Amino acid sequence: MSSTNNVLILLARVLLSFMFIMSGFGKLADPAGTAGMIAGAGLPAETALAYLAGLYELIAGLFLLVGFQTRITAWTVALFCVFTGLVFHTGTVAIEGWPEGALGWINTLNQIMVMKNITLAGGYILLAVIGAGAYSIDARRGAATAIA
Repeated sequence: MSSTNNVLILLARVLLSFMFIMSGFGKLADPAGTAGMIAGAGLPAETALAYLAGLYELIAGLFLLVGFQTRITAWTVALFCVFTGLVFHTGTVAIEGWPEGALGWINTLNQIMVMKNITLAGGYILLAVIGAGAYSIDARRGAATAIA
């Protein structure tokens, strides 16, 4: 694989890791919003699940950033994106006391979040298929073979 392709794979890993690192850190620092979404979806142990989601997102984001266990991590993140998109961002949002115009905006944003999650899943699947590239911990360990 050319060095240009390996630089582009590194850039893709950095960009694909950013959201998970920032989101995971945010959930660990203040899990209340996530716990509310989890409770709203009818799942139990909302605070514990919010912390677990934050920890997973932070660790997965860091693994992607440095290219460690990239193929496995990318597959799990792709599944996470589809799951969270379908469970937390489908359906109509109705918040008591909010004006109709604000709810319309929130519902539009929610639709965008579903599309974002599904689209990102495609990027993570591609990363799972091609691997971490030469500039990664996986490459140093001999586990980063990618499609030429």
